Amino acid sequence: MENKWEYDYSGIYQNPYTPNNPIPPSGPLGGPDPSAPAPQSPEPPKKSGKGKKIGLSVLALVLVGAVSFGGGFAGYKLASKGKNDRVVYQAAPPSNLGTSSTSVNTGLVAVSEAVGPSVVVVTTDKVVMDNFWGGTRVVSGAGSGVIYTADGYIITNNHVIEGAQNITVKLNDGTEYTATLVGSDPQTDVAVIKIDGTGLVPAVLGDSDHVQVGEEVIAVGNPLGTLGGTVTNGIISGMNRSINIGGREMTLMQTNAAVSPGNSGGGLFNVNGELIGIVNAKSAEENTEGLGFVIPVNTARQVAQDLIENGFVTGRPMLGIKVQTIADPQTAMQFGVQSMGVYIMEVTPGSGAEAAGLKVGDRILSVGDKIVESSDDVLNALNGYAAGDEAVLRVVRGQTIITANVTLNERPSDGN
Repeated sequence: MENKWEYDYSGIYQNPYTPNNPIPPSGPLGGPDPSAPAPQSPEPPKKSGKGKKIGLSVLALVLVGAVSFGGGFAGYKLASKGKNDRVVYQAAPPSNLGTSSTSVNTGLVAVSEAVGPSVVVVTTDKVVMDNFWGGTRVVSGAGSGVIYTADGYIITNNHVIEGAQNITVKLNDGTEYTATLVGSDPQTDVAVIKIDGTGLVPAVLGDSDHVQVGEEVIAVGNPLGTLGGTVTNGIISGMNRSINIGGREMTLMQTNAAVSPGNSGGGLFNVNGELIGIVNAKSAEENTEGLGFVIPVNTARQVAQDLIENGFVTGRPMLGIKVQTIADPQTAMQFGVQSMGVYIMEVTPGSGAEAAGLKVGDRILSVGDKIVESSDDVLNALNGYAAGDEAVLRVVRGQTIITANVTLNERPSDGN
């Protein structure tokens, strides 16, 4: 049975209009007409997990609200932030908020009251071309975010803010701010935005390495884009789930706490009021319930620090090539090749790939111990490597299989 998943459920409503000729929305929340036929979706790629990881195929087959935020902002560094500036986040354990499972009601009320001010509503606007009516229109989306520092750094999902030209943050007391994008990382689906606020209430960061299956948790977010501050509870259902979302492999925690469109970027907290994860995906399979996925807070914290201090995630490796997936006879004919596969289209001068002798036209068979069948496979095969490591590539050149030992360069801020 085919799995269906919701991933990019930040865009939960649309408000399309042209500046000179407003167009009323067709759906109940300004989204697409519910009576319209659902778009056809590609089959999810087949992946496998290793060790304790459980392999699942997760694809954005259901985009709630049909808001497509293409492009995205490149990660950048705030001009006012120097590389040596210190960012102070709250990591000390809070006062005794949580209680044992024998006193659930009292404990969860206290935790909900304590963590509520740390979770915000994030709304976005993007101007896009309207191919049907002509001109431009604005599409709006909504998600959630978690306050990282008292001076206004906020963690959310990359897919919540990707491509947005305007980002607004609303605190739980109703105060609104215009936010600036500090940096984003599609690989981990983590982004950091900044508001000019002071005296905010940052989340207390826990340690996701010590989270256990069966541990009670609450999720706080903005379901449907209109219900900010909503609290749902559940347990940790699984750890180290190897999930493929939109072609990118991620290692996530699993929870049965109810999450809905708009919860993306919100927080998952333990009974001590500590943030242990950032919500980013859920199951959309008709016959499944309680399958939510969360970015571990240790991953989110590491990425957020790098984005704040450098504008991008440092130490990420790159091969120094651009590739093209040839998946059908028509594309093969277009590029003048005989076999399907992943072909090198460009080799970066001065890169490890050039030094290893890779050439344009080489067909990649494997990177390390990972078989390559798509360009996403090439990127995912680099997971676990760091800049300076050596990766062994097997490529086909003409009728010969060649082995190349590539020393991986560090991926720059605009590297793909």
